[in-house]
Amino acid sequence: MIPVLLAFTCSKTASFFGFAGVAAAMVFANIGAAYGTAKSGVGIASMGTLKPELVMKNIIPVVMAGVLGIYGLIVSVIITQNVSKSEYSAYDGYAHLTAGLCCGLSGLAAGLAIGIVGDAGVRAVGQNENLFVGLILILIFAEALGLYGLIVALILSQASESCEKA
Repeated sequence: MIPVLLAFTCSKTASFFGFAGVAAAMVFANIGAAYGTAKSGVGIASMGTLKPELVMKNIIPVVMAGVLGIYGLIVSVIITQNVSKSEYSAYDGYAHLTAGLCCGLSGLAAGLAIGIVGDAGVRAVGQNENLFVGLILILIFAEALGLYGLIVALILSQASESCEKA
């Protein structure tokens, strides 16, 4: 059997996929961060009307949601630096698109989880302060979803394949 050698050509459209990855990382991660912040903020405001002394203690879900936007920013900057005008193969474009989607959609999922858990959790802590440690543990596992996406996106963003001028 004759081995088939794949040669990627330097496509002018490959950079579109790379920049689509940049947009996906930023947009989806920031949607997750915004939802997590808003949903948790509503819970904090509701709980704060009854126990204002617990507001600063329960701000953690808002901070954790904001970190998701930073994950998207990091991946977007790294991908942008790797997109070049010359010798950028279709493989590179697809890898960068996948990296952006991986980070962005993981951030979106984490933001949804943090928002829902943060809202219900801070309200529960307002009623029973012994639930605080459990809330933090659940939030850590929700944040880990975004971190997994960041790690995989960083690995994918470093993938590279040389191309031949068409």
